[in-house]
Amino acid sequence: MQKRVVFRSKSLPYLLLAPQIIVTVVFFFWPAYQALESSLFIEDAFGFSREFVGFDNFRALFADDVYLASFKVTLVFGFSVTLLTMGISLALAVAADRALRGATAYRTFLIWPYAVAPAIAGVLWHFLMNPSLGIVSYWLDALFGTDWNHYVSGQQALLMVIVAASWKQISYNFLFFLAGLQSIPRSLVEAAAIDRAGPTRRFWTIVFPLLAPTTFFLLVVNLVYAFFDTFSLIDATTHGGPANATSTLVVKVYQTGFVGQDYGASAAQSVILMLIVIAMTIVQFRYIDRRVNY
Repeated sequence: MQKRVVFRSKSLPYLLLAPQIIVTVVFFFWPAYQALESSLFIEDAFGFSREFVGFDNFRALFADDVYLASFKVTLVFGFSVTLLTMGISLALAVAADRALRGATAYRTFLIWPYAVAPAIAGVLWHFLMNPSLGIVSYWLDALFGTDWNHYVSGQQALLMVIVAASWKQISYNFLFFLAGLQSIPRSLVEAAAIDRAGPTRRFWTIVFPLLAPTTFFLLVVNLVYAFFDTFSLIDATTHGGPANATSTLVVKVYQTGFVGQDYGASAAQSVILMLIVIAMTIVQFRYIDRRVNY
Protein backbone atom coordinates (compact mmCIF):
# COMPACT_ATOMS: atom_id res chain seq x y z
CA MET A 1 0.00 0.00 0.00
CA GLN A 2 1.49 3.29 -1.10
CA LYS A 3 1.27 6.33 1.13
CA ARG A 4 0.18 9.59 -0.47
CA VAL A 5 0.96 13.05 0.81
CA VAL A 6 -2.10 15.27 1.04
CA PHE A 7 -1.62 19.04 1.09
CA ARG A 8 -4.26 21.18 2.73
CA SER A 9 -3.58 24.00 0.29
CA LYS A 10 -3.64 23.36 -3.46
CA SER A 11 -1.09 26.09 -4.06
CA LEU A 12 1.49 24.72 -1.59
CA PRO A 13 2.95 22.04 -3.96
CA TYR A 14 3.44 24.64 -6.68
CA LEU A 15 5.13 27.00 -4.22
CA LEU A 16 7.51 24.24 -3.17
CA LEU A 17 8.34 23.49 -6.80
CA ALA A 18 8.63 27.17 -7.78
CA PRO A 19 12.35 27.65 -6.87
CA GLN A 20 13.43 24.64 -8.94
CA ILE A 21 11.20 25.65 -11.84
CA ILE A 22 12.57 29.21 -11.79
CA VAL A 23 16.18 27.99 -11.73
CA THR A 24 15.50 25.60 -14.63
CA VAL A 25 13.81 28.28 -16.73
CA VAL A 26 16.39 30.99 -16.04
CA PHE A 27 19.54 28.91 -16.35
CA PHE A 28 18.49 26.29 -18.93
CA PHE A 29 15.42 27.06 -21.04
CA TRP A 30 16.11 30.77 -21.50
CA PRO A 31 19.81 30.36 -22.49
CA ALA A 32 18.84 27.45 -24.75
CA TYR A 33 16.25 29.65 -26.47
CA GLN A 34 18.76 32.49 -26.87
CA ALA A 35 21.34 30.12 -28.37
CA LEU A 36 18.77 28.71 -30.78
CA GLU A 37 17.74 32.21 -31.83
CA SER A 38 21.33 33.47 -32.23
CA SER A 39 22.23 30.46 -34.36
CA LEU A 40 19.90 31.77 -37.07
CA PHE A 41 21.60 35.18 -37.31
CA ILE A 42 24.94 36.72 -38.19
CA GLU A 43 25.97 39.35 -35.64
CA ASP A 44 28.81 41.82 -35.49
CA ALA A 45 31.40 41.57 -32.72
CA PHE A 46 29.63 44.19 -30.56
CA GLY A 47 26.05 43.00 -31.10
CA PHE A 48 24.85 46.26 -32.65
CA SER A 49 23.53 44.69 -35.84
CA ARG A 50 22.34 41.28 -36.92
CA GLU A 51 21.13 39.65 -40.11
CA PHE A 52 18.85 36.64 -40.41
CA VAL A 53 20.55 33.83 -42.36
CA GLY A 54 18.45 30.81 -41.44
CA PHE A 55 20.45 27.60 -41.33
CA ASP A 56 23.51 29.02 -43.11
CA ASN A 57 25.54 28.87 -39.88
CA PHE A 58 24.86 25.13 -39.60
CA ARG A 59 25.70 24.53 -43.25
CA ALA A 60 28.99 26.40 -42.84
CA LEU A 61 29.88 24.31 -39.79
CA PHE A 62 29.39 20.97 -41.51
CA ALA A 63 31.42 22.23 -44.44
CA ASP A 64 34.32 23.15 -42.13
CA ASP A 65 36.92 20.36 -41.93
CA VAL A 66 38.32 21.73 -38.66
CA TYR A 67 34.92 21.56 -36.98
CA LEU A 68 34.27 18.06 -38.29
CA ALA A 69 37.66 16.97 -36.96
CA SER A 70 36.65 18.22 -33.51
CA PHE A 71 33.90 15.56 -33.48
CA LYS A 72 36.53 12.83 -33.80
CA VAL A 73 38.71 14.44 -31.12
CA THR A 74 35.72 14.68 -28.77
CA LEU A 75 34.75 11.04 -29.26
CA VAL A 76 38.31 9.76 -28.76
CA PHE A 77 38.84 11.99 -25.75
CA GLY A 78 35.45 11.28 -24.16
CA PHE A 79 35.47 7.50 -24.44
CA SER A 80 39.17 7.24 -23.53
CA VAL A 81 38.67 9.27 -20.36
CA THR A 82 35.55 7.28 -19.43
CA LEU A 83 37.12 3.85 -19.91
CA LEU A 84 40.43 4.77 -18.28
CA THR A 85 38.79 6.46 -15.32
CA MET A 86 36.26 3.74 -14.60
CA GLY A 87 38.78 0.91 -15.09
CA ILE A 88 41.41 2.35 -12.75
CA SER A 89 38.91 3.49 -10.11
CA LEU A 90 37.22 0.07 -10.05
CA ALA A 91 40.58 -1.65 -9.56
CA LEU A 92 41.48 0.77 -6.75
CA ALA A 93 38.07 0.31 -5.11
CA VAL A 94 38.43 -3.48 -5.15
CA ALA A 95 41.89 -3.18 -3.57
CA ALA A 96 40.71 -0.70 -0.93
CA ASP A 97 37.69 -2.85 -0.06
CA ARG A 98 39.92 -5.58 1.29
CA ALA A 99 40.70 -5.68 4.99
CA LEU A 100 44.24 -4.27 4.84
CA ARG A 101 46.25 -2.40 7.44
CA GLY A 102 46.03 1.34 6.80
CA ALA A 103 43.06 1.01 4.43
CA THR A 104 41.53 4.22 5.80
CA ALA A 105 44.66 6.19 4.93
CA TYR A 106 44.71 4.71 1.42
CA ARG A 107 41.10 5.73 0.85
CA THR A 108 41.78 9.26 2.08
CA PHE A 109 44.76 9.72 -0.24
CA LEU A 110 42.75 8.39 -3.20
CA ILE A 111 39.95 10.90 -2.56
CA TRP A 112 42.16 13.99 -2.36
CA PRO A 113 42.67 14.57 -6.14
CA TYR A 114 38.93 15.24 -6.52
CA ALA A 115 39.38 18.48 -4.56
CA VAL A 116 41.75 19.80 -7.24
CA ALA A 117 40.19 22.16 -9.78
CA PRO A 118 40.28 20.93 -13.42
CA ALA A 119 42.49 23.83 -14.52
CA ILE A 120 44.97 23.11 -11.70
CA ALA A 121 44.99 19.42 -12.62
CA GLY A 122 45.78 20.34 -16.21
CA VAL A 123 48.61 22.68 -15.21
CA LEU A 124 50.01 20.03 -12.84
CA TRP A 125 50.23 17.40 -15.58
CA HIS A 126 51.50 20.03 -18.01
CA PHE A 127 54.54 20.51 -15.75
CA LEU A 128 54.95 16.79 -15.07
CA MET A 129 55.06 16.08 -18.81
CA ASN A 130 57.04 19.14 -19.82
CA PRO A 131 59.59 18.08 -22.50
CA SER A 132 62.48 19.85 -20.73
CA LEU A 133 61.68 19.74 -17.01
CA GLY A 134 58.91 17.16 -16.53
CA ILE A 135 59.71 14.05 -14.52
CA VAL A 136 57.18 11.95 -16.46
CA SER A 137 58.70 12.90 -19.81
CA TYR A 138 62.14 12.01 -18.35
CA TRP A 139 60.87 8.57 -17.30
CA LEU A 140 59.33 7.98 -20.72
CA ASP A 141 62.63 8.79 -22.38
CA ALA A 142 64.70 6.72 -19.91
CA LEU A 143 62.46 3.63 -19.86
CA PHE A 144 60.96 3.52 -23.35
CA GLY A 145 63.10 5.89 -25.39
CA THR A 146 60.07 8.09 -26.13
CA ASP A 147 60.90 11.59 -27.31
CA TRP A 148 58.04 13.37 -25.56
CA ASN A 149 57.05 16.83 -26.79
CA HIS A 150 53.35 17.61 -26.65
CA TYR A 151 54.01 21.10 -28.02
CA VAL A 152 54.55 19.72 -31.52
CA SER A 153 52.91 16.26 -31.40
CA GLY A 154 49.13 16.30 -31.55
CA GLN A 155 48.80 12.68 -30.43
CA GLN A 156 50.99 13.27 -27.39
CA ALA A 157 49.04 16.41 -26.50
CA LEU A 158 45.77 14.50 -26.70
CA LEU A 159 47.23 11.71 -24.57
CA MET A 160 48.36 14.24 -21.97
CA VAL A 161 44.91 15.83 -21.56
CA ILE A 162 43.32 12.35 -21.44
CA VAL A 163 45.63 11.37 -18.58
CA ALA A 164 45.07 14.66 -16.75
CA ALA A 165 41.27 14.50 -17.09
CA SER A 166 41.21 10.84 -16.01
CA TRP A 167 43.42 11.47 -12.97
CA LYS A 168 41.10 14.29 -11.89
CA GLN A 169 37.98 12.08 -12.09
CA ILE A 170 39.30 8.82 -10.62
CA SER A 171 38.56 9.89 -7.04
CA TYR A 172 34.90 10.57 -7.81
CA ASN A 173 34.46 7.13 -9.38
CA PHE A 174 36.42 5.50 -6.57
CA LEU A 175 33.97 6.79 -3.96
CA PHE A 176 30.94 5.34 -5.72
CA PHE A 177 32.56 2.03 -6.60
CA LEU A 178 33.79 1.58 -3.03
CA ALA A 179 30.33 2.36 -1.64
CA GLY A 180 28.80 -0.10 -4.10
CA LEU A 181 31.26 -2.84 -3.13
CA GLN A 182 30.60 -2.32 0.57
CA SER A 183 26.85 -2.62 0.02
CA ILE A 184 27.15 -6.10 -1.54
CA PRO A 185 26.21 -8.81 0.99
CA ARG A 186 29.30 -10.74 2.03
CA SER A 187 27.24 -13.90 2.30
CA LEU A 188 26.92 -14.08 -1.51
CA VAL A 189 30.66 -13.91 -2.06
CA GLU A 190 31.33 -16.36 0.77
CA ALA A 191 28.80 -18.82 -0.65
CA ALA A 192 30.56 -18.69 -4.02
CA ALA A 193 33.90 -19.22 -2.30
CA ILE A 194 32.48 -22.31 -0.56
CA ASP A 195 31.44 -23.59 -4.00
CA ARG A 196 35.13 -23.29 -4.93
CA ALA A 197 34.73 -20.31 -7.25
CA GLY A 198 38.00 -18.43 -7.65
CA PRO A 199 38.44 -14.69 -6.93
CA THR A 200 38.23 -13.75 -10.61
CA ARG A 201 35.10 -15.76 -11.22
CA ARG A 202 33.48 -14.45 -8.03
CA PHE A 203 34.13 -10.88 -9.18
CA TRP A 204 32.76 -11.22 -12.73
CA THR A 205 29.76 -13.45 -11.89
CA ILE A 206 28.65 -11.95 -8.57
CA VAL A 207 30.31 -8.67 -7.64
CA PHE A 208 30.39 -6.87 -10.99
CA PRO A 209 26.74 -7.66 -11.95
CA LEU A 210 25.63 -6.27 -8.57
CA LEU A 211 27.58 -3.10 -9.35
CA ALA A 212 25.56 -2.57 -12.55
CA PRO A 213 23.49 0.39 -11.21
CA THR A 214 26.63 2.15 -9.95
CA THR A 215 28.48 1.42 -13.19
CA PHE A 216 25.64 2.79 -15.31
CA PHE A 217 25.42 5.95 -13.20
CA LEU A 218 29.17 6.54 -13.47
CA LEU A 219 29.07 5.85 -17.22
CA VAL A 220 26.60 8.70 -17.69
CA VAL A 221 28.46 11.04 -15.33
CA ASN A 222 31.87 10.37 -16.89
CA LEU A 223 30.68 10.86 -20.45
CA VAL A 224 29.10 14.18 -19.53
CA TYR A 225 32.26 15.17 -17.65
CA ALA A 226 34.57 14.25 -20.52
CA PHE A 227 32.46 15.87 -23.23
CA PHE A 228 31.45 19.08 -21.48
CA ASP A 229 33.29 19.71 -18.18
CA THR A 230 36.92 19.56 -19.28
CA PHE A 231 37.13 22.90 -21.08
CA SER A 232 39.17 24.60 -18.35
CA LEU A 233 41.62 21.68 -18.23
CA ILE A 234 42.26 21.75 -21.98
CA ASP A 235 42.34 25.55 -22.16
CA ALA A 236 44.90 25.72 -19.34
CA THR A 237 47.23 23.21 -21.00
CA THR A 238 47.05 23.11 -24.80
CA HIS A 239 44.45 25.75 -25.76
CA GLY A 240 43.11 23.19 -28.23
CA GLY A 241 46.46 22.74 -30.00
CA PRO A 242 48.75 21.85 -31.51
CA ALA A 243 46.97 22.16 -34.86
CA ASN A 244 43.55 21.62 -33.18
CA ALA A 245 44.61 18.14 -32.02
CA THR A 246 42.93 18.70 -28.62
CA SER A 247 40.13 20.98 -29.78
CA THR A 248 36.96 19.32 -28.53
CA LEU A 249 33.48 20.59 -29.33
CA VAL A 250 33.32 22.66 -26.14
CA VAL A 251 36.71 24.24 -26.85
CA LYS A 252 35.61 24.96 -30.42
CA VAL A 253 32.55 26.86 -29.12
CA TYR A 254 34.83 29.08 -27.04
CA GLN A 255 37.35 29.62 -29.84
CA THR A 256 34.65 30.52 -32.36
CA GLY A 257 32.62 32.78 -30.08
CA PHE A 258 35.11 34.49 -27.74
CA VAL A 259 38.28 34.36 -29.84
CA GLY A 260 36.90 34.53 -33.37
CA GLN A 261 33.95 36.80 -32.39
CA ASP A 262 31.61 34.76 -34.61
CA TYR A 263 28.61 34.58 -32.30
CA GLY A 264 26.23 33.06 -34.82
CA ALA A 265 28.49 30.10 -35.56
CA SER A 266 29.28 29.71 -31.85
CA ALA A 267 25.54 29.61 -31.03
CA ALA A 268 25.02 27.02 -33.77
CA GLN A 269 27.73 24.87 -32.22
CA SER A 270 26.01 25.23 -28.83
CA VAL A 271 22.75 24.02 -30.33
CA ILE A 272 24.52 20.99 -31.83
CA LEU A 273 26.04 20.25 -28.42
CA MET A 274 22.61 20.44 -26.83
CA LEU A 275 21.22 17.98 -29.39
CA ILE A 276 24.13 15.63 -28.70
CA VAL A 277 23.34 15.71 -24.97
CA ILE A 278 19.69 14.92 -25.63
CA ALA A 279 20.63 12.05 -27.97
CA MET A 280 23.11 10.63 -25.45
CA THR A 281 20.50 10.76 -22.70
CA ILE A 282 17.91 8.96 -24.81
CA VAL A 283 20.33 6.22 -25.90
CA GLN A 284 21.71 5.65 -22.41
CA PHE A 285 18.41 5.50 -20.58
CA ARG A 286 16.41 3.71 -23.27
CA TYR A 287 18.86 1.02 -24.34
CA ILE A 288 21.71 0.74 -21.83
CA ASP A 289 19.50 1.15 -18.76
CA ARG A 290 17.44 -1.89 -19.83
CA ARG A 291 20.46 -4.12 -19.24
CA VAL A 292 20.94 -2.84 -15.69
CA ASN A 293 19.40 -4.84 -12.87
CA TYR A 294 18.46 -2.77 -9.83
